[in-house]
Amino acid sequence: MTVSALPSAWTVRPLDAHDVDSLLHVQTICYGDDFLESRAVFAQRLACPHQCSIGVVRTGEQTLSAYLAAYWSSPGKITPLDGAFTPPATATQVLYLHDMSVLPQLAGQGVARHLVQHLFARARQRRLQHAALVSVQGSQAYWERQGFSVCPVMDEQQFMHLKTYGDGALYMTATL
Repeated sequence: MTVSALPSAWTVRPLDAHDVDSLLHVQTICYGDDFLESRAVFAQRLACPHQCSIGVVRTGEQTLSAYLAAYWSSPGKITPLDGAFTPPATATQVLYLHDMSVLPQLAGQGVARHLVQHLFARARQRRLQHAALVSVQGSQAYWERQGFSVCPVMDEQQFMHLKTYGDGALYMTATL
């Protein structure tokens, strides 16, 4: 699968700790109060060496219009809502997609799919074979279209982490 084209006025770039305020602005608009995460946690996440988060900006600007917060993780590990991106504990790694938000003015333009495909390509370059995420707010069908399927959570601690996302949250995995 090739990475889809992004409209020419937009650029994908890596995120770093300087993007926290812009990211939180997008998050607030897209999620409302239900899934807001703290500034301190996102600052820690974007400063950690195993994160691979990316954002979409209008060419020549710095303010985010979309982002995909992600990192290299261990299979089966679920990051709790407002929890830290902890380093992979095993040699086998997965791409963990933690949070994706796209401002309404970019809706329907393939931006979300582009972000996912971009990170899938990076994961394949690292020879990773799987990706994982937690589906919230009824997004299961979207993620299934991206190749994910629901995966049961058998570990008690990871199940408790999944529950931090509320009713209807699902752990999903995909083969890259």
